[in-house]
Amino acid sequence: MSVAQDLATPDNVIFPPGDLYSNEPPLETDLHRLQMTLLIQCLELLWRDRNDFYVSGNITIYYSPRQRKSEDFRGPDFFVVLGTERKPRKSWVLWEEDGKYPNVIIELLSDSTALTDKGLKKQIYQDTFRTPEYFWFDPQNLEFAGFVLVAGKYQAIEANAQGWLWSQQLELYLGVEQEKLRFFTADGQLVATPEELAEQEKLRAEQEKQRSDRLAAKLRELGIDLDSIE
Repeated sequence: MSVAQDLATPDNVIFPPGDLYSNEPPLETDLHRLQMTLLIQCLELLWRDRNDFYVSGNITIYYSPRQRKSEDFRGPDFFVVLGTERKPRKSWVLWEEDGKYPNVIIELLSDSTALTDKGLKKQIYQDTFRTPEYFWFDPQNLEFAGFVLVAGKYQAIEANAQGWLWSQQLELYLGVEQEKLRFFTADGQLVATPEELAEQEKLRAEQEKQRSDRLAAKLRELGIDLDSIE
């Protein structure tokens, strides 16, 4: 049976409840789990003031009312849906989400999934999901590639001088930094993790205190009584 035939939906189908739990196996290694979490946390932090997106990973995308799933097809390791409500979900159920498919998908390759990620999944994301951008990354050997949907077919995204790939959907670059797949802004700034942002804020506070201390010392040299300054 072809993918198109398997996904065909009769007109009189009764849609099952939308409150469906995800049914995905755990990611294969700590490297894969940490990489997925890194991408999710960075995007959520960068877009902390936005409420028009959903980002998640390794949860089921239910796109057929009959709930048929190929044994080779699992929920994406990372995906982003734009133009939707930002709220927690048990899974992504298409008929409860105005029929929205992901705008961006990233699969994390492994020895056991690489052929499926590059074959069956790529075909489904191209022909059925029609997801505008698809990337894959191997946390172990650092293989990285990206594709943009052009006239219904995926075409490879050309890397810039740093080896980064531009995501028009996210308006961010994706690139490998210290053996991790990271986001970069359009002007080349690394999108921080929560821990990195906290460290940056701590450093800025320390620098501000040092400037304040130097100014206070200079004023004292000039004989200015700081306690008298309101």
